[in-house]
Amino acid sequence: MTFNPKRLDEAFSLIDRGIEEGVFPCAAVAVGSKEGFLKVDIKGNKRIYPYIEKLNRASLFDLASLTKVVATTMLLMRMVEKGLISVYDRVTEYLPSFNKDGKDKITIFQLITHTSGLPAFFPFYEKCKGYENAINYICEEINIKEVREVEYSDLNFILLGKILETIGEERLDKLCQKEVFEPLGMKETLFNPEKEDVVPTEKDKDTGEVIYGICHDENARFFGGISGHAGLFSTIDDLIKFANMLVNYGKVENEVFLSYPLFKRMIANYTENLGESRGWGWAIKGNTSAGGDLFSEKAFGHTGFTGTSIWVDPEYGVYIILLTNRVHPTRENAKIIRFRRLFHNAVMASLDWRNY
Repeated sequence: MTFNPKRLDEAFSLIDRGIEEGVFPCAAVAVGSKEGFLKVDIKGNKRIYPYIEKLNRASLFDLASLTKVVATTMLLMRMVEKGLISVYDRVTEYLPSFNKDGKDKITIFQLITHTSGLPAFFPFYEKCKGYENAINYICEEINIKEVREVEYSDLNFILLGKILETIGEERLDKLCQKEVFEPLGMKETLFNPEKEDVVPTEKDKDTGEVIYGICHDENARFFGGISGHAGLFSTIDDLIKFANMLVNYGKVENEVFLSYPLFKRMIANYTENLGESRGWGWAIKGNTSAGGDLFSEKAFGHTGFTGTSIWVDPEYGVYIILLTNRVHPTRENAKIIRFRRLFHNAVMASLDWRNY
């Protein structure tokens, strides 16, 4: 699949408009194809408060909930392939205390499709003493809903991260480094970054200081910066490597990172009639507005609260990565939701059908 250069340039000009209209202070954007096409653009200032700093191509972004798919889902998939876990295992097989009021019937499948009945969010940083105490709190104190419709929940992936740590006998950051980031050559992707070139996020309401170099998500920060739902940082070039693997159905050049049978199962739509389209970890386009108007029904992707997203359309063989810090200096800015759809539409409309 090729792109009409003029129309793709026009699509990328929306990034400048987004900065001018205050949708986000900066953006690192990549559009690529299965055939090897790649267009990258780096725009704007990564910091606008209390002083100005330009964005660099090597700047690290706080991925927020992209952690769920870039780290946790990929680690789960690798463990499934190794015969260490099945998505139809019950959570109680790994966390025995998750067994009250119907929880004993909940499976890994329900965690990764967000159909477990666990609530969307809980402020563990206000109620608990730390990571292990929060896991126990989910298992013993938090109730599940009986209706099994999709309810996107951080708690699903907090639990999943703990389950993978139980299997791997190490913290999630080390497991993902070994099983996901190193095999994919993602050398700049990590939890708890130490480098200085990190894109700032929100101004902390308590201290007045801009959050910088530590994860924006309060629960992940409370857990020491490592969690199954948030906490990962990465660069546009590392995520291009990741997206290239996705658009090639799990292959990296001549190597297989994820097997074809597993990949096909991962991106299937399991919740078509449950309010939202979900695969294993991923949001599926289906008939929803997620991702925009022009993706095929089989497109899959995910977003992050800080203003990040990855979408892949296997039917057309293209991917779109949009990394921003729309929460800088405040999370009250929600313009990214509409902007993302408009940008994706313009990119998809620039596909050159004459060569299709």
